[in-house]
Amino acid sequence: MSGVTVLTLVPNAGDRLPRCLESVHWADNIFCVVDPKTADGSANVARQYTTNVVVHEYVNAAHQRNWAIPQIQTEWTLVLDADEWVSPELAAAVQRIIQDPESHDGYRIRRLSYFFGKLMGYGGWQHDYNLRLFRTRKGRYRERRVHSYIEVDGTMGTIHEPMYHDTYRNFDEYFATFQRFTSWGAHDLFEEGRRAGLFDLTIRPLSRFIKMFLLRQGFRDGYHGAVLAGLAASYVFTKYAKLWNLHRLAALEDHLPPKNEPVPPPE
Repeated sequence: MSGVTVLTLVPNAGDRLPRCLESVHWADNIFCVVDPKTADGSANVARQYTTNVVVHEYVNAAHQRNWAIPQIQTEWTLVLDADEWVSPELAAAVQRIIQDPESHDGYRIRRLSYFFGKLMGYGGWQHDYNLRLFRTRKGRYRERRVHSYIEVDGTMGTIHEPMYHDTYRNFDEYFATFQRFTSWGAHDLFEEGRRAGLFDLTIRPLSRFIKMFLLRQGFRDGYHGAVLAGLAASYVFTKYAKLWNLHRLAALEDHLPPKNEPVPPPE
């Protein structure tokens, strides 16, 4: 089936979701997959825009999308988060691409992001491109808990017309995600056999701040740029600190006596 389906995962995002789904009213289909823990009425909001709303147990974003992709019948899939929306220029570009038989198999799309209400112009966020448009049968997400990405079997193109991303509006939103993502990121690294060294706990966070705030000119975003770079450095430190702790706990378990066996008395 020709055309495009917009795939959107729906968490507690009822206040953001209308702008997201209204921006893709032109799509052939909208497929919303709802986290069963959602409690703010987001599922009902989604049903105002599409009948294709399904509740499915959430493990992580990659797993959820890989479950949904085989059910999509259109030739193309556009992945859009509930806190993102498509600009009119991007909508026109996508419609041109899916009608062109010579199009690539996947496209990276420029994403411009808001942080605490400000559209960020520096710090590296101005060069944020994400692979979001792809031929449905040629794309699958890499199975990772956090920061997964789609792997497309075919040629790649780039779309410079932007999508927009309303990230964190306040510290409560940021740290709720911070806790989950740093833990998931540490577990991913742990399962890959990675270890946290002193470089990871000291130089790597500092390097992230310098790169974002100075080299990528985050200072030009003022206080927002400074706060964002500081939080990014803290994210890196916390992820590797949690990785260090996973190895510490694993080492302790290795030295514990087997279950149901008495602990020898001290000599």
